[in-house]
Amino acid sequence: MEASATAADGAHETPLNRAISQKMLFVFVLGDVLGAGIYALVGEVAGAVGGAIWTAFLAALVLAVFTAFAYAELVTKYPQAGGAAVYAQRAFRTPFLTFMIAFAVMASGITSAATLSRAFAGDYFAEFADLPIVPVAFVFIIVVALVNFRGISESVKLNMGLTLVEVIGLALIVLIGIVALLNGEGEPGRNLEFTPGTGVPLAILGGAALSFYALIGFEDSVNVAEETREPARAFPRALFGGLLLAGVIYMLVTFTASMIVPTEQLSGSDGPLLEVVREGPLGIPLPVFSAIALLAVANGALINMIMASRLLYGMAHQGILPAPFARVHASRRTPLVAIVFTTVLAMLLISLGELDTLAATTVTLLLLVFIAVNVAVLVLRRDHVEHQHFHAPSAIPVIGVAVCLVLLTQREMQTFLFAGGLLLLGVVLYAINRVVAGRTGTIDEGQLRG
Repeated sequence: MEASATAADGAHETPLNRAISQKMLFVFVLGDVLGAGIYALVGEVAGAVGGAIWTAFLAALVLAVFTAFAYAELVTKYPQAGGAAVYAQRAFRTPFLTFMIAFAVMASGITSAATLSRAFAGDYFAEFADLPIVPVAFVFIIVVALVNFRGISESVKLNMGLTLVEVIGLALIVLIGIVALLNGEGEPGRNLEFTPGTGVPLAILGGAALSFYALIGFEDSVNVAEETREPARAFPRALFGGLLLAGVIYMLVTFTASMIVPTEQLSGSDGPLLEVVREGPLGIPLPVFSAIALLAVANGALINMIMASRLLYGMAHQGILPAPFARVHASRRTPLVAIVFTTVLAMLLISLGELDTLAATTVTLLLLVFIAVNVAVLVLRRDHVEHQHFHAPSAIPVIGVAVCLVLLTQREMQTFLFAGGLLLLGVVLYAINRVVAGRTGTIDEGQLRG
């Protein structure tokens, strides 16, 4: 980065409009983290840890903060769009490794959308119709693809409305908890109970490995670095503030869930927050909350499929994936081939994986990305820039790598097979591009938005 083109706060010249203030960035981070995962995974986490679900989410929050330090340093040091792929390219200068990191981010979006598709078709949808999960999930992901194809403007506008609905749903759960406590209802003591026969540390770690899925999203905020005012000052505050507030909300939600609903009932549901509404004191009509949950899940799936299709398009546009993925529809101006490909791949995952496996695969792919980002922080310490930026304590990225490795040990073999299969697909596409088309391409900073 040239010093002449960079302000003291790290804001360099960009054709983009720097319209995002620190408060707006905080809301962006909060909205990105407060995703649909909490609507789907509370029951799965309860099955792993017992009634003390909040401990798993607290552990996951602490673990996520270590990697947030790495992103805070890199985004303030290099306040450009691009994310993990750009940081890897700067640090390692190996196009294939950079490609695999970008492809892992893209694949994580598809597995996350597949996770949410199965969540959509489960107990929340069953309030309206009792239909098989896989066909409903197929129809759902196709509808998401049609919205994605319709256009980015329409998709973003829909996303804004659905995010508000998502937050309202979580606020209702917290309100149920408050009213229950005031009325002396529920069993708060369940929040201190762990799965019998399992050591507490292992139970918490196993639950954290699952609940980590609900805390991912903070890493996406680096892609608006070029549109943020005073990024070196705004990003650390917004990143840590948004992540911590999301964690507090999640702990309130999980405390309420465990207090209101017996652990066995909670762990047996793929619509766990619906169980809270059913057993809670407010008398909220179940179809109303189910509709809120379905819209929240739809929002998460749409965000993930937009990201995955655009990242696939971006890599093809730069010549590192086969050219057909860069084709754009003439009238809608959306990446048609990339949208179709990511949708078909999501449908394949929906048919092969269960909810917990797909969520675990998403986390596995992102943990590999987070390892690369934490290592990149240390490698890039030798690259000095002229402006001031956030500086993480040197031990933090090391701990971040260790944390990611520990979480990876909690994964089952099936999860590694899913993640490995997706990464192998990336290798195949990369090889086809080189051997058949004779194109190697390069990662262009500011264009890979993952």
